[in-house]
Amino acid sequence: MRKVLVPGTFDPITNGHLEVVERASRLFDQVVVAVALSQK
Repeated sequence: MRKVLVPGTFDPITNGHLEVVERASRLFDQVVVAVALSQK
């Protein structure tokens, strides 16, 4: 099983972020999206 981690703050989430996750889902069996906290 091929897995990938997509990390980021996603603040705000954009269509570009969604495109990365969608493309990853076509290339890997499992996609884990890790949302980090931004200290802005």
